Amino acid sequence: MSVPLTRLNCHGVRLVPRTYRRVVLNTRQSSKSAVSETAKQNLSWPDYLEIRRSKRKWETATTIPACILGFAGGIAYFGSLETDATKPIMGIDPMFFYAGCTVACMGLGYLIGPTIGAAGWRLTHRRAMNLIEARDREFHQRIVKNRVDPTAQSATNPVPDFYGEKIGSLHQYRQWLRDQARFRRKARFAEE
Repeated sequence: MSVPLTRLNCHGVRLVPRTYRRVVLNTRQSSKSAVSETAKQNLSWPDYLEIRRSKRKWETATTIPACILGFAGGIAYFGSLETDATKPIMGIDPMFFYAGCTVACMGLGYLIGPTIGAAGWRLTHRRAMNLIEARDREFHQRIVKNRVDPTAQSATNPVPDFYGEKIGSLHQYRQWLRDQARFRRKARFAEE
């Protein structure tokens, strides 16, 4: 569409038609929003891995208080129960049984802590969740494609980070790839 940019009136002043100004302004605004939309739609790998690292930190940070709360809850509950040493529970002295149950409560806190941390992290990163989940799927496909066969592991040659949980940067990802290749070589040459 060719709209003449310059129109001269009788005084020699350049005029731009009102409709053209509207089109130009709308095009500029839409191109800025289009650029920002494409920037938002592309989550770079370093940014994604940094987000992954922060998620892992959240999970670890909530695991510690969850363990402490589980242990304190176990002590509060099982410590308040009356025990009779003459009546064993499942063949075990009640003191040892209650101590085991208290440690089990701490273990439950250890299992629930990362779930609570992940839920809190998801609440704070709601806006970018679609991008993060798309990168998660792509990252998981890369991990599955590049990880080694775990059937070749032994006590002296364990599989290095099978799920890629500790990858938090591009450097760590490259190191993970090298570790997988090293394991593959060791497993192949041990058989020959």
